[in-house]
Amino acid sequence: MFKRIFFNALTVSAILITAFTQNSEAQKKQYKVRCVGFYNLENLFDTIDSPDTYDYEFLPSGKKAWTSERYRKKLHNMAEVISQIGDEVVKGGPHILGISEVENRNVIEDLIKEPQIINANYGIVHYDSPDERGIDVALIYRKDFFKVIHTSYHNLHFDFDPDDKTRGQLVVTGLFDDDTLNIIVNHWPSRGGGQKASEPKRNAAGDLTRHLVDSIFNLNKNAKIIVMGDLNDNPDNASVVKHLRAKGKINKLKPGDLYSPFYKVYKNGVGTTAYRDAWSFFDQIMLSQSLLSEDRTSYVYWKAGICRKNFMIQQEGKFKGYPKRTFSFDRFQNGYSDHFPTYIFLIKEKK
Repeated sequence: MFKRIFFNALTVSAILITAFTQNSEAQKKQYKVRCVGFYNLENLFDTIDSPDTYDYEFLPSGKKAWTSERYRKKLHNMAEVISQIGDEVVKGGPHILGISEVENRNVIEDLIKEPQIINANYGIVHYDSPDERGIDVALIYRKDFFKVIHTSYHNLHFDFDPDDKTRGQLVVTGLFDDDTLNIIVNHWPSRGGGQKASEPKRNAAGDLTRHLVDSIFNLNKNAKIIVMGDLNDNPDNASVVKHLRAKGKINKLKPGDLYSPFYKVYKNGVGTTAYRDAWSFFDQIMLSQSLLSEDRTSYVYWKAGICRKNFMIQQEGKFKGYPKRTFSFDRFQNGYSDHFPTYIFLIKEKK
């Protein structure tokens, strides 16, 4: 069964007192807080046939009977979750949210118009991917807080399997106030065919992400970088530790390494998705070392969490305790996603 979540919801006032006040002088300080998250939306398809992709399951005539009514329910449910990510501190939805398993830009535009999050005034960064199923990664951001200044998209190719078409990796650079932040959004190849057989493809994905990170560091060795996504691997797998060079202990980091804030809780048995009663932590967020500074005059990392509300959890049956999915096999159950979202908070001292 899912272990108790490691991030306890506290009031903002309690957080500021316990986390930031060490003496009477410190109690006078106030902080801006920004929430950055990732969420695999699990098959957010529209009802329109896209002849170049394998979306036939998610059509009104498909075996999932994907009607407009079901599509609207799916949008409502996704917006309901997004509106509550990090809401123990930040209200109205995260400031930045990477997303995966979206069919196209249209479904994202429909999503951000849902009543629960329309006031967040989300903008969209999206590129169509060559994925055979037609699912993409994207980024939504609250335009009142984050200003996009550059985006790029990088396809993932395999020399050993050149015919495989999969998701690429999205890079977004923008500004929180006057702080430059670089974000890389991923959805690495699945474990279809088995973990070991599919491992080389995720290792290749880790190599591509590492190349993108190094390219950013070549422009600014102190760049603030956040890598996020459904990696289909855990924080201790080779694709993450060796190829991407992300580690779970700050004192073990070498120059250029990334910090994995979820490593310890994963080792304690916590996960974001479940399969055959085993939990995996595929939905990861990793940080460059410049975000670990004690200097809070610019945005730095504070805390990490998993959004795991009761309504998102299967309450009965064979999959009790799992994330409540949209479908159980092909039976529509009006659920959410087979993944829980993850998020981090960045803080900056107010002048």
